[in-house]
Amino acid sequence: MTNVPTPLGLLAELTHRCPLGCPYCSNPIDLARASTELDTKTWNSVMNEAAALGIAHVHLSGGEPLIRNDLAEITNTAHLAGLYTNLITSAVGLSDQRLTELRAAGLDHVQISFQGTSPEKTDVVAHFKGAYKAKIEAARLVVEEGLALTVNAVIHRGNVDDVSAFIDLAEELGAGRLEIAHTQYHGWAIANRSLLMPTHEQYLETRKIVDEARTRLEGTLVIDHVMPDYFADRPKACMGGWGRQVIVVTPDGRALPCHAAATIPGLVFDNVKKKPLGTIWENSDAFNRFRGTEWMPEPCKGCDRAEIDWGGCRCQALEIAGNAAATDPACSLSPDHARMKDLATQAPARPGFRFRRIGG
Repeated sequence: MTNVPTPLGLLAELTHRCPLGCPYCSNPIDLARASTELDTKTWNSVMNEAAALGIAHVHLSGGEPLIRNDLAEITNTAHLAGLYTNLITSAVGLSDQRLTELRAAGLDHVQISFQGTSPEKTDVVAHFKGAYKAKIEAARLVVEEGLALTVNAVIHRGNVDDVSAFIDLAEELGAGRLEIAHTQYHGWAIANRSLLMPTHEQYLETRKIVDEARTRLEGTLVIDHVMPDYFADRPKACMGGWGRQVIVVTPDGRALPCHAAATIPGLVFDNVKKKPLGTIWENSDAFNRFRGTEWMPEPCKGCDRAEIDWGGCRCQALEIAGNAAATDPACSLSPDHARMKDLATQAPARPGFRFRRIGG
């Protein structure tokens, strides 16, 4: 494909191992085992290849990346290659010693996920006793070390009424950025969708609270609000557009255009153990399949938003419409839009969460 854009970011999923069991985890149900994870040398090569490709920042993610004993070495390789380094973590295991080691290695930024604004709610959803306490202590260490801090609040039915409290918590911790991120329904979140989905009225109230806080805290705290597609009338550009901004590398080395792309049948994903990252980005059939606008069906083709939302989410189209090449059901022009709205009000299929764990 000609005119392939330069990617901006690399999401490096160093491992799927994690001490938490969050029921909305975006990792696949079939989690990669430790025995399949890339070794240090391969991850270091990926960091250098990413920089050569023009990528500006790397998100060191998982699972829980702190489980990797070589995290500091991988961070340092990325730093020396000129990448801005962001650690996406549950913060369980982020001790003062570990943080000092990572900062010395060149870590620039830490993003800590919060499941709630109290120990009770956090520990239940994280499926880990003591999670809230560990997160609070780690967030304070990050600020004391002089690193940039983002608080990531994943919003669902169980905490949607605590959005104001999340804003207060981010202020109190000294975060520079807060993500009020409604659950995105991929991976484990699909299995728990009916239990996680807030009401439309709760979503509207969340939007009002966030808009008011943005005005009040302008210049002090940046607040990103990731909307729930199920209440939208137009899709958003998933990952900035398929094959346009982000490369995801899984723990076993597959390069994907987004977290959930491996769920799409018929796509073959090249592995960084066998091909350079740049070659995969430019020439891989998987990256080119839904890149640009030529692949789009009606009414997407020719739409004045085609180069704004780039067709929306392919994995969502597969999940709800049954076809990855269909119009994103988040769009009101999709024949599957009503079905998506119905799913948002579906009664819970079970009384309790299916928590994330290795082995399903």
